[in-house]
Amino acid sequence: MYFSAGAFILAYSFVFGLIAGSFLNVCIYRIPKKLSIVWPGSSCTQCGTKIKWYDNIPLLSWLLLRGKCRGCGAKISFQYPAVELFTAVITVLFVHKYGLGLWAPCALFAVYCLIILSVIDMRLMIIPDRFSIGLIVYGLAVCFINPAFEGAAVARFLSSFGGACAGFFGMWAVALIGTFVFKKEAMGGGDVKLMGAIGALSGVIGVVNALIISSFAGIFYFGILVLLGKPLDNGTSIPFGPFLSVGLLFNLYFPAVIFSVL
Repeated sequence: MYFSAGAFILAYSFVFGLIAGSFLNVCIYRIPKKLSIVWPGSSCTQCGTKIKWYDNIPLLSWLLLRGKCRGCGAKISFQYPAVELFTAVITVLFVHKYGLGLWAPCALFAVYCLIILSVIDMRLMIIPDRFSIGLIVYGLAVCFINPAFEGAAVARFLSSFGGACAGFFGMWAVALIGTFVFKKEAMGGGDVKLMGAIGALSGVIGVVNALIISSFAGIFYFGILVLLGKPLDNGTSIPFGPFLSVGLLFNLYFPAVIFSVL
């Protein structure tokens, strides 16, 4: 059977994405606990048994073990294969779109950070500063090859810096107004910093674009909760980080659409 070079690259990208997704799961579990992400090796969170290499193959091991620990039989969260598969698919999409140039790995690094912070936010309602603030710095650093920006180096940097300021201070103003109106914290500091990162990576117009997309994503999420019969009241807290991440993911994959639509 004949495989073209392009098909081989995409297949390799899928496998790489699965491996990357497995590492992202490690980060998701260990970073909030302030544990090392490189040592010791993976072990069952229930019985503490060290996971053998053949039980730690991304996606495949979970399927073969039917989602259970070989040692104690405890269920392994569906989050693990879901993150691995999603990361693999996203990796293939970005490599297919941008090829093997400089921007593909740069964009994927940002996307991988978004996956980690989104799952952490969904689980714990926090966004670690190393990701929100880190992505602001990262966005400024890679603005010179970012297809969302145009012009000379100075113009690109100013566009990225202006976007970061617009995203951060704009969301900060929204948070203050929300706190005043609802008499309680309406938005976490992590969301404010993440919006700054969105601006640094996609500019001022990208901030607006991400807000629109994240709002629709939030409405869709609420709709799913209602359909599933989940109770919603005034005390219900919803993590906004994952929805903002959807907006930035769209900006990173469709940078030209930001300018053509808005």
